[in-house]
Amino acid sequence: MYNKSYKKTHERYDLEIMKANIVYASMTGNNEDIADMLEEDLQDYGFETESNDISFADASEFEDADLCIIVTYTYGEGKMTDELIDFYDQLKELDLSGKSFAVLGSGDKTYGEHFCENVFDFEKAFKNCGATEITKPVTIENAPDDADIDLIDQAAEEMNEKLNG
Repeated sequence: MYNKSYKKTHERYDLEIMKANIVYASMTGNNEDIADMLEEDLQDYGFETESNDISFADASEFEDADLCIIVTYTYGEGKMTDELIDFYDQLKELDLSGKSFAVLGSGDKTYGEHFCENVFDFEKAFKNCGATEITKPVTIENAPDDADIDLIDQAAEEMNEKLNG
């Protein structure tokens, strides 16, 4: 929303607008839906948003954002697919000091301890890059239901409150 750390300003108030970059990975469409819901919430709070499929994104684009968000899935027993590995490896090379981040994602609880494992892998990677976690990870089993949509909305609200006070 409005913060002095971003160059673009709101014309009427001459206040600077926060930029959120959302990158999602989705095999089934569930995470694209999660990313769309989050993007809509953040736009409602006044964020300028950009959302991209991980296959077409470069992690260095996070350097131009105030808020860096990954929406990922965990395949089977915690294995990252090639598209996830490529982005993950790029992310690990960045210095995101001064940036905020959030990670959301889906998985299947039938995989037990591996449920949403990649969500937590990306959380660790962001922390190792110097970024500040703005909300705890949101993990969703398969497709988001009403309770999960509430979690996404709450996460967006927390992001807004912490970044825009």
